[in-house]
Amino acid sequence: MAIEKILIVEDDKSLRKCLEESLRNKRYSVFPAGSLREARELLARETFDVLVTDLRLPDGTSLDLLKELAARPQRPLTIVMTGHASVESAVDCMRHGAFEYLVKPFSLDQLDIAIEKASDYTRLVSVNRFLSHESPDNEETQLLGDCGPMQQLRLLIRKVARTDATVLIRGESGTGKELIARAIYAESTRANAPFIRVNCAAVPESLIESEFFGHEKGAFTGAVNKREGRFELAHGGTILLDEVSEISPNLQAKLLRVLQEREFERIGGTRTIKVDVRIIATTNRDLQEWIDKGLFRQDLFFRLNVVPIHVPPLRERSDDIAYLAGQFVQRFSRKHGPQVRTLSAEAMRMLHDHSWPGNVREMQNVIERAVILCGDDQTIEPHHLGPLNGGSVAAQQPPRKSPLAIVSSAADVNHFPSMSELERRHIMAALARCNNNRTHAARLLDISVRTLRNKLNEYNGKGVAVPATVESGS
Repeated sequence: MAIEKILIVEDDKSLRKCLEESLRNKRYSVFPAGSLREARELLARETFDVLVTDLRLPDGTSLDLLKELAARPQRPLTIVMTGHASVESAVDCMRHGAFEYLVKPFSLDQLDIAIEKASDYTRLVSVNRFLSHESPDNEETQLLGDCGPMQQLRLLIRKVARTDATVLIRGESGTGKELIARAIYAESTRANAPFIRVNCAAVPESLIESEFFGHEKGAFTGAVNKREGRFELAHGGTILLDEVSEISPNLQAKLLRVLQEREFERIGGTRTIKVDVRIIATTNRDLQEWIDKGLFRQDLFFRLNVVPIHVPPLRERSDDIAYLAGQFVQRFSRKHGPQVRTLSAEAMRMLHDHSWPGNVREMQNVIERAVILCGDDQTIEPHHLGPLNGGSVAAQQPPRKSPLAIVSSAADVNHFPSMSELERRHIMAALARCNNNRTHAARLLDISVRTLRNKLNEYNGKGVAVPATVESGS
């Protein structure tokens, strides 16, 4: 429920009591005031979602209050009541930020409708504010591919999309798991409702519970206002839990409750919030292995794995390589301007011979770079593609010394490194081997992306030079 706390400012005691009882019966938290002074005292102590106020009060008019509230970064939606209605007063109220204008006498149903409109408006603003930072380019959300596995995948998406079943999408980094989630959402009955994404690997562990469930004002240091979590924003729509395997065991237990009961409480709150959401999760992990290691709850896995979808890596759909390359050439030619038309036979052979450890995302990056380097030559040649040469990028680089080899090298004769230094060298070697891609390096090291990121932040804090890294998504 977007509207929870309502402030009523009315000097008529009987009307104030009537409004208060009616709204409390609908499970709102209601705070009454009989004057502007009392209203200001309450507004200084509490945060309200809606202000219902009489226009004329013993110590002034609600226009004074509206002007004061306009300076606040977060303010309640205001419903003005008056028994002295006029066009001029209505215009003044709306110009100073009033949401609704009710003429006395009015029915309680009219007030209910005004509050419902305020609730819809509040939720719409919250969702739009979130989506304004999340909306990707439409062209980049297309699910590309025409081989047999991709045709079967599209057929499965159409079947799954018609239901509200929870979906678990598994696949390597860069295979397009998020694109499949968006395709399910776009073909579902919830396509006109919000699609809210949470990157579980990118949100710090200390903040992810607040991201999921929101928090109340004062719940922790820095919580200066109430905040709705992603599950609330997704009410009526779909939530994508990207890389769900990266959340902590403690939060896994709370997530299990949401999947079972579709309800939760904000951090610092006592009100149980019920939500109607469709849940889609993605992972690049072998969750059964994660369960065996005690890193993932088996009961949560069963709840998420109602409809499992496996996304094949690019090396298993080589028939799509030429098609994908052509699509990316067209896309990046439009984006960057060069009139590139095709790839030479030798360049295409290189694409087919490459193992694509980064899957479709790696190919996308390779073709974008090639288009930029090709300029207006119209045809992409092998030298535009970079260090592919028929093998993985790692294969083109000189062999790297292992940490143990480093220990015994001549440069270290008089210095025996500590375990922490060995760990740092090992992490740096893994990053170098993976071209500074954190997701691939974390998989090589058999640790989570969050653990790797925390280690790099720790080295930065100690003044150790850390290379600029990139992080693959789905």
